[in-house]
Amino acid sequence: MKTSLAACFAVLLGAAAGGQAAQAPDQSYPGRPIRIIVPFSPGGVTDNSARVIADPLGARLGQQVIVENRPGASGNVGTQLVAQSAPDGHTLVLGFDGTMVINPHVFAKLSFDTLRDFAPVTKLGDAALILVSHPSLPVKNLAGFISFAKKSKSATFPYGTSGTGGTPHLAGELLKQRTGIALEHIPYKGGGQAIIDVLGGQIPLVFTAIATAQQYVKVGRLVGLGVPGATRSAALPDVPTFIESGQPGFDVTSWVSILAPARTPRPVIEKLQREIAAVLQTAAVRERYVALGIEPVGSTPEQFADQIRTDLARWEKVVRAANIRLE
Repeated sequence: MKTSLAACFAVLLGAAAGGQAAQAPDQSYPGRPIRIIVPFSPGGVTDNSARVIADPLGARLGQQVIVENRPGASGNVGTQLVAQSAPDGHTLVLGFDGTMVINPHVFAKLSFDTLRDFAPVTKLGDAALILVSHPSLPVKNLAGFISFAKKSKSATFPYGTSGTGGTPHLAGELLKQRTGIALEHIPYKGGGQAIIDVLGGQIPLVFTAIATAQQYVKVGRLVGLGVPGATRSAALPDVPTFIESGQPGFDVTSWVSILAPARTPRPVIEKLQREIAAVLQTAAVRERYVALGIEPVGSTPEQFADQIRTDLARWEKVVRAANIRLE
């Protein structure tokens, strides 16, 4: 009988220890500073979306949150680094839709798998895009441009973007596929250079993040033809959406997010999501995100995972139709 009681007691102790171990990641995490790897150069909207939340998130977690830039190969270098990092929640990636759901279809060989190698934490927000034109183009909105382009049967209209395979590029390709107008993609090494060339009249159009163009639209140096999102942007409320301009269902935004390596403990994922969502609700962070042209979100891991799967399927069709391929 004593042996039986002792065995039962051992089992109970083991169960209790197991229960404590299951909770340990949430209680002890984070045990050291957290790195958010931004797979792009400093200074852009993607980079700043991480820097805005770093300090307030660190204050809530009781550990420093460090933003580290690891650019290269359209975001693939830094993203792969996180895919290979220890799944303990101390190394995270600033996920960008271009890297996570477009690059898998654009690059012939990719060293990571979005669904297999990452655990979604939360979508930080949706960054509004905008199609702008040089004032010399005799149009004032998207509907006017489409009509003008269709009448100019022999003309081709170049549009600049921050690079091949990014969301602005695919937004242009989607517009081309839906309307049949003759758009020619001109990739730049960053949205800033594309804006410089449209300001100078070297190209007539640019698809870019609204934060990059808004100052020039406000003073009339560029014309905001339309916002390809579901709603107008708070940064430029007078610029109509593509949907309002006769393109039903045209909803393209560029999102930013936080992901952890696959197999990161669930309690760690949940704690990160809770704290990031709380940070996104603060007035200071919301104000800075609006200035960047980002609408804060703070979705659950499940909601964000659903969007990743939907967007992977959506952009595969557009990339295939446009025959976009990078080595």
